[in-house]
Amino acid sequence: MGKVIAIANQKGGVGKTTSAVNLTAALGAKGFKMLLVDIDPQGNSTSGLGVNKRGLKLCSYDLLTADTPAEQIIVHTPFENVDVLPSNIDLAGAEIELVEMEGRALRMKNALVKVKQRYDFVMIDCPPSLGIIPLNAFAACDTLLIPIQCEYYALEGLSQLMSTLRQVKRLYNPNIEIEGVLLTMYDSRLNLTVQVVEELKKYFPQKIYRTVIPRNVRLSEAPSYGQPVMYYDRASKGCMAYEELAIEFLKKNNLRPKK
Repeated sequence: MGKVIAIANQKGGVGKTTSAVNLTAALGAKGFKMLLVDIDPQGNSTSGLGVNKRGLKLCSYDLLTADTPAEQIIVHTPFENVDVLPSNIDLAGAEIELVEMEGRALRMKNALVKVKQRYDFVMIDCPPSLGIIPLNAFAACDTLLIPIQCEYYALEGLSQLMSTLRQVKRLYNPNIEIEGVLLTMYDSRLNLTVQVVEELKKYFPQKIYRTVIPRNVRLSEAPSYGQPVMYYDRASKGCMAYEELAIEFLKKNNLRPKK
């Protein structure tokens, strides 16, 4: 049965969607069956995998609010072993609708039960908030992967994320753990980067990936072509970084590439 991993940080602009798309694609290319669940109303993971979010008949909004089966919403992508459960702006109204619903925090968990056994990993790209929608992801996942940008405000709000996590552990998901902490937009020449890393080691001992994601133009360009970076420019530093991350991720999960 597939391991479910939520990729989350309530701070925007930390490389969360970039990491969701590119780690998913890198693992897919290594032979693992992957599902990326997009629960951000911006739908950037959806378009980043080449799916036209404006042309969708069904999306994650229908999964969360209308009990539409996940298998009716999932879209196959042209990328090896990668499917997406897409999102679009319709999801923006779901927070308000979910407030009135019974078992509102467990709707995603219940919806994914039927499909996760088809995949090796299910990645959930969360919106940059700590509302009911990401709460659904935390309740549904086995682990949480946290991308953090190496900058002054990186640690701001981190204690709030950890507090939410403890609450989820107590109320909805006693088994949730931290998968890992990923440093993004990394520049080793800056003293600030070193300071942020040292501070993070206090928060997350043993959880920080050795692989870091550098600032890279190709990583920024790839989404506008609807492609993960490994399909856009395989020789780029961004592609190499996510390749390394995929290998490190598999090693931490006691797995080897299948191909």
